[in-house]
This record gives sequence, C-alpha cells and structure tokens, in this order.
Amino acid sequence: MKLPNGITGFYERYNEPPMIDGKQYKQICFNVIKNNGGTVIEFKEPNEKTNFFCVEVNVLNKHFYILLNAHYPLLAFASVVNFGEIDFYDEPHFKKEFSPFYSVLGTKELNEPIIINSDSKSTIQNELNSAELKQLTYWKPERIGDVIFNYWD
Repeated sequence: MKLPNGITGFYERYNEPPMIDGKQYKQICFNVIKNNGGTVIEFKEPNEKTNFFCVEVNVLNKHFYILLNAHYPLLAFASVVNFGEIDFYDEPHFKKEFSPFYSVLGTKELNEPIIINSDSKSTIQNELNSAELKQLTYWKPERIGDVIFNYWD
C-alpha cells in the first residue's frame, strides 16, 4: 500500500498535507448510521494526539468504531480504539455504505506489517516526508494501520 505525504499528520514546514472535510464526514456518518436504525454514541475529531476522526456507534446489534484519516479519505472499522491499541475488523455492510465517499480499508491491508530499517527506510512504498520517517523510527509501528491511524503526539 502506498502511504502519501502527511498521512501521519506530521509534515515539514512547506509541505502540509490536505485536510478532510470533518463536517461532511460527520453528516455522512450520522446519515448512514441513522438509515440503518443505529445511534452515534460519540464523534471525536482529530486532536494534537491523533490523526483521525473516531465515531463510536451502535447499529444492527453491533458496537464498533468508524475511523477516518484526517488528511486522506481512508476509512476503517475497529472493535477497540484505545491509545496504542486499535483492533481493526471488516464490516462488509458498512463498507458498501461508505465506499461511495471514502476508500474503505480492510484488515488485510491494515494489518500488513511495516518494517523500518535503522536508516529510516521502510519496506513499504511511500511518499512519507522526513518528519514522518522520524516519527516512524520513534514510535516503531508494527502495521500499516498504525501509521494511517495513530496516537502520536
């Protein structure tokens, strides 16, 4: 999987990544969940410690989280979202619901290992900037999903 510049939320001075429209995402989430008879429990925006939106929902007798990267239209589902612990899982019904708006990532992609060598080079194809490579070296993420959805400060 190709990781674009700024996906982690870290960037160099003149190389700021794009931003996702949070209002549009919130509206889409509320509409999709409501149309499926569910409830949005909490809507969290990215902050100084996270690079993703996190929406906690109860729908179709399930409790889970919908994550969206703050900089690129990459969406995922998780059963657990805590500092240092995100358990990604596949949600086929809602993948179809969100696919017209976002690229919905599956567990196969999200759980793909990422290896950072001592010279800050990774084994993945990426466009990450030097600020991001420093963060990868520091935080040592194990999976692609840990880079796309992170709690780095």
